Amino acid sequence: MTARAITFVEVGPRDGLQNEKMLVATADKLDLIRRSIAAGARRIEVTSFVNPKRVPQMADAEDVCAGLPATGGVSYIGLVMNARGAERAIATGTLHELGAVCVSTDGFAMANQGQTSAESVDAAKAIIAMAQAAGLKGQATIGAAFGCPFEGEVSEDRVVAMAAALAEANPIEVALADTIGVADPAQVTRLVRRVVAAVGPIPVRVHFHNTRGTGIANVWAAVEAGATVVDAALGGLGGCPFAPGAAGNVSSEDVVYMLHRAGVETGMDLQALIETNRWLAGVMDRELPSMVAKAPPFPKPVQEI
Repeated sequence: MTARAITFVEVGPRDGLQNEKMLVATADKLDLIRRSIAAGARRIEVTSFVNPKRVPQMADAEDVCAGLPATGGVSYIGLVMNARGAERAIATGTLHELGAVCVSTDGFAMANQGQTSAESVDAAKAIIAMAQAAGLKGQATIGAAFGCPFEGEVSEDRVVAMAAALAEANPIEVALADTIGVADPAQVTRLVRRVVAAVGPIPVRVHFHNTRGTGIANVWAAVEAGATVVDAALGGLGGCPFAPGAAGNVSSEDVVYMLHRAGVETGMDLQALIETNRWLAGVMDRELPSMVAKAPPFPKPVQEI
């Protein structure tokens, strides 16, 4: 049965911007975060603590964290790949969650983190423990859960086993990421149901890229299959520097429009997201991929008499 409400996670400030060629100013990133909060976002992935030589867009991670608005009820997430990144994130004193990443295949794990898939699971569990020891929440994402840019098809059994291993660390959720946008709704339904059964009562979160146009359908399939947390990026920006061919995330506007029309609450204000899309398009100096922001409003606003 489809959930009547999901938890929405805005990942635009991190995943939306990390692969952009144009360096986005720290002030603009902070403005994006403030606008996301104004639109209703209560969980925001604000940055990642990675080697700035490998991901230049995230070189200002500490500066972003220092400028975060002190808004009650909003949880700020920092993505970390290793213990050093976790130490940096904890030291900021402004984050509420650490997001660890492990990868389903050795090929992508080596390209992304310089370790095997099994080692990436152990590292993610250690990061969750570091977060908990620091009084923060820890969560973990399984990257390339639906397909790998280097090894192709990924064993669903492997992903389920990884999710079960991560659950041993008691994260607040386990996320499945379609890093390169290859998933289809039938595959999503199967895998999400299996992971929900394997890790319950820990929530399952999903993260889809729209590389091949299936992202929005995959969000719906995941929610119907029991996922209760959904990532999206303002405008549909995004991509992974270490995953050849990876394109943008599903857009916040498109996800919110679809779920609201289907009677699933997100806590987000669609019109505010569309207005933020137009602002961000100006910052990026181009039209953004989101479809809903380009379309006329529906239903049309009632004209005041």
